[in-house]
Amino acid sequence: MLEQLFGSQTRVKLLHLFLNNTEEKYFVRELTRVLDSQINAIRRELDNLHKFGIVKIVDADDENKSDKTKRKFFQADPKFVLYPELKSIFQKASFLVEKKFANTLKKAGKIHYLALTGYFVGDKNLAIDILIVGDLNKKKVENTLKKFEKDFRRELNYTVLGKDEFEYRRSVADRFLYMVLDAEKIVMIDEIFNKNPVIETESEE
Repeated sequence: MLEQLFGSQTRVKLLHLFLNNTEEKYFVRELTRVLDSQINAIRRELDNLHKFGIVKIVDADDENKSDKTKRKFFQADPKFVLYPELKSIFQKASFLVEKKFANTLKKAGKIHYLALTGYFVGDKNLAIDILIVGDLNKKKVENTLKKFEKDFRRELNYTVLGKDEFEYRRSVADRFLYMVLDAEKIVMIDEIFNKNPVIETESEE
């Protein structure tokens, strides 16, 4: 959808990365690795985004400013006049993908709880991105995740727990489980805590 709107897959990848990591600074070859894109396409779109004013060229904090060979670093520019509107578009587009992901994942079996955390909420310190509680076909879960990793533009770390195992871990105050439950997250499906999930379970077909 966004590729059609913005005219370039590489441009969309760059915008998604910059708008969701405002404080981060990236150099060209780093972006080719992170986004799995050709260096010429990255350079061309960075030049376009810089001309538009969406990204700016900055010095890395640890760079030697007297070094004439230092690399150029690029960063989102929140002062861009349409920055809030642009970020809102990408956030809404991401939400649509997340909702589609949750609905597709329900085809793998019965889900009692589905939470998106880690990458989805900008928490780089959390070990996982997705917690799933339910009775599921693990191969279907794996295939669904592989399919959507292209949309999320990264490898996703996930944990699948049966409901009995989940309840046991809760009863013994499992450290890993409570670290995830206490972290910031987007709850897509919830038949355990019933705290207004994004996807209502009664709508499941």
